[in-house]
Amino acid sequence: MKKRLIALLLTGIMVMSMVACGSKEEAPAEDAAEATGDKTLTVMAWDAAFNIPALEAAEKFYQENVDAEFKLEILEQSGSTDVETAFTTAGSSGDYSNLPDITLFQDHAIQRFVADYPDAWADMEGAEIVWEDFSAEKLDYSTVDGKHLGVPVDNGAVITAYRVDLLEQCGYTIDDLTGITWDEFIEIGKVVKAETGKYLMCMDGNGNDLFYMMLQAEGVSQFKDGVPSIMDNQALIDVCKVIETMAKEGVLYLANDWTGYTNEAIQGDMVAGVMNGNWIIPTIQGVPENSGKWELTTMPTLTGAEGYAGNGGSSLYISSNCDNVALAQDFLAKTFGSSTEVYDEALLNGGVISTYAPAGESEVYQAPNDYWNGQPIYATIVEMGTHIPVIEQSDFHYQMRTVLGVALTNAINGADLMTELEAAETQIRFEMGL
Repeated sequence: MKKRLIALLLTGIMVMSMVACGSKEEAPAEDAAEATGDKTLTVMAWDAAFNIPALEAAEKFYQENVDAEFKLEILEQSGSTDVETAFTTAGSSGDYSNLPDITLFQDHAIQRFVADYPDAWADMEGAEIVWEDFSAEKLDYSTVDGKHLGVPVDNGAVITAYRVDLLEQCGYTIDDLTGITWDEFIEIGKVVKAETGKYLMCMDGNGNDLFYMMLQAEGVSQFKDGVPSIMDNQALIDVCKVIETMAKEGVLYLANDWTGYTNEAIQGDMVAGVMNGNWIIPTIQGVPENSGKWELTTMPTLTGAEGYAGNGGSSLYISSNCDNVALAQDFLAKTFGSSTEVYDEALLNGGVISTYAPAGESEVYQAPNDYWNGQPIYATIVEMGTHIPVIEQSDFHYQMRTVLGVALTNAINGADLMTELEAAETQIRFEMGL
């Protein structure tokens, strides 16, 4: 088994043992790598049960189909925050020599780091990838100034999942929850709460992603031309009113934190519905006795059209510290950029669902899923990803989430929603220096 290096980040100093990237005092770096015949790349990523198996599948595929001497050294982190800290440390000092060749970055975070440290990245230009085979919304994160900087790994398409056994008790089917308005959803939710005691929707109230997901399903952003768009954004106001109503009517359960959301609400049998990025599936499936009781569909919308959004996900990026950019590009292009076999293995071993459209046509993706009442959920999710509208993104995505979350909490506790939204816009503009 290949050696796995652990990167320790202590007091802002990143201490790594870098295998692929030699001293930057040797110039030119890429010529040095080619001269030594080094075919090793380092990659920094997190999640031993999710992203790491996907990377291992890619390494195995490249060794078996391209170059048997290739090696991928994985610098496993405890979470995405460690990755961001490593780049902040390097960027703040202007010294990128300790960065790995390739790094996994969250989609919502990458553009801020590209803006802050523009010299830290190589690009994927010239790589043999048919970019049109990927979700346009997914590529929007990793494309900066018209250049592809990264290669997508996982699919962040939002699923709306329901306990169909509980719906049946109330006289509903999954079709009754597909292609409906939020007002219709609320009315169904009231019935479900009265008949079963379960909430039809839940979310982490401390990191509330409902605003973004619901608004994206309308094809609208929280920002316009680089500035916050709240008080002049009727769709956002309407979405906030829906969320406030759901909470007050007992249709939506807002947990105090992430653990309360996953362990107590979803796995603790408090809810009949979950809406989030499809990465929430392992949490739902963490209750074996509910096998066959869940099905998934698209999101409700303000108009009643079937809704599509993305939440979460990550992509792989080459750092400017990489000694052999050509090898890194080729590895990414021939694995995550074009191989359905890699995505089959990543799904089977780590639960990673691809945003690469051809992957959805494989037997692995098309197979019925017993836990999901026979639905071929993985092919369905890939298809959903192709419909997600591209909206304006911002480096201040998470700050916007925070201020809107505070506004909602205050409104639920009795404050006037519009007053709170005005305060939220004032606050986010201040944080953006506007």
